[in-house]
Amino acid sequence: MSHTTPGLIVVVGVAAMMVACGGGTPTPPPTAVTPAAPAAAAPVVRPKEPDAGKALLPIAYEPKGRRDPFTPIFLGKDNVGLSVSSVKLTGVVGGRGGLMALVEAPDGIGYILKPGDALGDGRVSGITPTSVTFAVTARGSQSASSLTLRLPEN
Repeated sequence: MSHTTPGLIVVVGVAAMMVACGGGTPTPPPTAVTPAAPAAAAPVVRPKEPDAGKALLPIAYEPKGRRDPFTPIFLGKDNVGLSVSSVKLTGVVGGRGGLMALVEAPDGIGYILKPGDALGDGRVSGITPTSVTFAVTARGSQSASSLTLRLPEN
């Protein structure tokens, strides 16, 4: 049993009708189009490996009056400076990765924090729509603790 396409049947039918009506010699039906062979796969381009003998140049950050984003937010040695107990929660916003807390330090500088971020002597352990919780590191004879800041109620 042969398989024909509907387009081929229409062409053959039109040609037969032309011959029957005295329209001349029919044109042969179109030949089946064979799919082209798949193109050769594009060669894989791999990045050049650095030469083992060459040393990579260090990248230096030029602050130009700004804070270095690659250093933790500590103001001094031994974690003295910013304390999570001195900051206030000013807002909570939703982002691509979940909730983020907006906190303000006593000097007026604001920080946007997500779970896992470090700020002063604490690390954000959780954020809800109305609060942020910090895991506070132990200092001296103090033990590690947890501190939750809440949004002021209106």
